[in-house]
Amino acid sequence: MPMLELAGIIILGITAQWVGWKLKLPAILPLILIGLLFGPISTLYTADGEKLIEPIWNGTKGLFPGQGLYYFVSLAISIILFEGGLTLRRDEILNVGPVILKLITVAVLITFVGAGLAAHYIVGLGWEMSFLFSSLIIVTGPTVISPILRNIPLKKDLAAILKWEGILIDPIGALVAVLVFEFISVDHQSGFTQTALLEFGKIVLFGGTFGFTFAHSLGFAIRKRIIPHYLLNVFTLAAVLGVFVLSESFAHESGLLAVVVMGMVLGNTNVPNLKELLYFKESLSVLLISILFILLGANINFDDLLLIANWNTAILFAVVVFLVRPIGVFLSSINSGLKLNEKVFISWMGPRGIVAAGIASLFGSRLQQAGEPGAEYITPLVFMIVLGTVLLNATTARIFAKIIGVFLKKSNGILIVGASKVSRLIALYLKKHGRNVVLTDTNIDHIQTAKKLGIEAIEANIMSDDLENNIELNNVGYLLALTANDKVNANAISRFKNQFGENGAFRLISEQEVTENRLLAEEGLFSYTQSFDSLSDVAYKYPAISEIPIKNQEYLQRIINLTNSEEFMVPLFLKIPSGEIKIISSYEKVLQHYIEGSVLAYLGKPIDVEEWESNKSVTS
Repeated sequence: MPMLELAGIIILGITAQWVGWKLKLPAILPLILIGLLFGPISTLYTADGEKLIEPIWNGTKGLFPGQGLYYFVSLAISIILFEGGLTLRRDEILNVGPVILKLITVAVLITFVGAGLAAHYIVGLGWEMSFLFSSLIIVTGPTVISPILRNIPLKKDLAAILKWEGILIDPIGALVAVLVFEFISVDHQSGFTQTALLEFGKIVLFGGTFGFTFAHSLGFAIRKRIIPHYLLNVFTLAAVLGVFVLSESFAHESGLLAVVVMGMVLGNTNVPNLKELLYFKESLSVLLISILFILLGANINFDDLLLIANWNTAILFAVVVFLVRPIGVFLSSINSGLKLNEKVFISWMGPRGIVAAGIASLFGSRLQQAGEPGAEYITPLVFMIVLGTVLLNATTARIFAKIIGVFLKKSNGILIVGASKVSRLIALYLKKHGRNVVLTDTNIDHIQTAKKLGIEAIEANIMSDDLENNIELNNVGYLLALTANDKVNANAISRFKNQFGENGAFRLISEQEVTENRLLAEEGLFSYTQSFDSLSDVAYKYPAISEIPIKNQEYLQRIINLTNSEEFMVPLFLKIPSGEIKIISSYEKVLQHYIEGSVLAYLGKPIDVEEWESNKSVTS
């Protein structure tokens, strides 16, 4: 019953996505396992020995007749690759630093050559199939890395390297795989001759030209508002599919190259609503991936699994994971400043992702239909690498990080919700004292101002999943909610206290709230006598954070009492002699934290301490 199977695939796919999110695992793992369980493995326990899900019509059962599955996979992969291309920004490549740049160039070349040689000499594949295999396992991907690292506190730089490698290598790896496949296809059709080279050039020419031209055309139409806003997402989807089909009609096998180029070019042009477009494509990709990988897993036959059930496959896996990957990482990180244990951890973290598995199934089936020798190995071998690396990293990443010493025992980073002038002043002070500070806001002007000051800032909505998916915040252990909206502040604490506030979560809180619920005083920020407006007034009139050395606890008590009568003086932190900075959440708390030799940091009017003592009759 095709209708039941189709509905079941969608339900199982979205359920697998939820399971992956809940268990903090890459969704590709449960998706492929479901596909195998309801596909080839189901032949072992069904009464008639047939698959529960049969993607291709076999005369009595199946979802897609003839070439239907091939067409669906092609179109789905084109949309996924277009989204990947959209995320590849030129300025990001230039600014990611030498280590990441080498990981997406030097390490890619080492993986391509090393894995290709291994596949040829260990498994016995021909040179063309060997290098197609190696091109397919280049990619890692953020959708695989992020869930694994989300619950591992790491140094910010280490998390950033793994994140950006995954983001940037996805479309690059896809592009390499597409070019290798297209060259093999041309070579198979006309032999390794001048004609084959001309055909390959034709594919690159048409794919690149159509992608470049239609990206600029679509960008122009969006900027000039030729496309109404409510049609923007679906029009772009139609344009991607149209470019794919059009390019294919001019040069067979050039469609995937066209959509990758189209995404890369569009992502690097000044197009409004690009972020909204990315959100739509991401949602669509989640649905397509959910359907696609259950179908691809189910489409594998039991004979394909038996094909790789040998020691040669295990040796190939070991060589790719424990030899080729570390060589690429260590050569890419020469003179990088990374410590040995950090290089080892990056080497360990190389899970292959959705692009690898999806394109492998597509290319493997095409080459099998073309009668290419060894093509039957491509899909099962790549699936083996994908499943093996995801399982290995998902189950061992946390313990391995602890063993080699990159696991942060205490997360001292500080996330400040709101990037107003007050937040920026506080961030600059904390940064000056060696703390990693990140601001987040929906106001792009505030974000850009913070970045100009050298403060790390993220444009993100606290009500969305933007922050949850950012693995570079894994070293954050303090959360300060400093926006003008009380509901946003309260929501930030409620939602992210466990994730980002394990060492302390504080927000601006009113005296009225504390009167109604004394327990709220525990999460009050800079005492519960300050509002956002009063803090902003002080910050605009006296934009500086000053310090007062504290002589003893009684002295601290008197200064704090006097600040209540000072209109433009707000105590913020107590810096103890060890250098640790204590946030003043309430006056009672700061008195408890006092250690001889501490310094009080405050926002407001700079004062002469001796004169102030004299005028206010403060004595030691």
